[in-house]
Amino acid sequence: MNKIWFLVSGVVIGLALTLVIGRYLLDQNYQYHGTVIDPPARASDFNLTDQNGNPFRLSDQKGKSVLIFFGYTHCPDVCPITLSEFKQIKTLLGEESDQVRFVFITVDPERDTVETINTFLQNFDPTFIGLTGDRGTLEPVWKAYGVYQEQQDEGSAAGYLVDHSTPTYLIDPQGLWHINYPYEMETDKVAQDLLHLMKEQ
Repeated sequence: MNKIWFLVSGVVIGLALTLVIGRYLLDQNYQYHGTVIDPPARASDFNLTDQNGNPFRLSDQKGKSVLIFFGYTHCPDVCPITLSEFKQIKTLLGEESDQVRFVFITVDPERDTVETINTFLQNFDPTFIGLTGDRGTLEPVWKAYGVYQEQQDEGSAAGYLVDHSTPTYLIDPQGLWHINYPYEMETDKVAQDLLHLMKEQ
């Protein structure tokens, strides 16, 4: 009887170890999407003003994943498309979306006041975080993230357009710059990456 019990116990323990090791190997072999920063770099901190007039510091978000996009409220195409993708990602994450901060940082501080950004974000999701500041405060942030921006005097209906970089940056819960996603990113893949990062914490 004891031999049978030991045999059964050994089989159960062996199966449990196999499952644990198998899951570990699957996690180790997970392939992130987008352009992976390898090894991840410490994300440059910044302190800007959100759409409610409150200070926002990136380092205060530790423990949350942060998706950052640089754009402007008068943007006719790229910016509204990307924020719509943010909305899709949030929907895909469901209840887990509270572990993610969706952040929009202006490249047009002269027009993007606190009030303007607040109104703009109502078109997408009022829980998204919109950040602004004066040009002197924003320029070091643009530089730290490799953001290109240049005003184009085209006399458009919007007054002028701003050429700018279009990636979305993923900062992980440890404050590390982990991935860059291209314009028109695959929202389901981004959601998968975010869920995987949550599992690793």
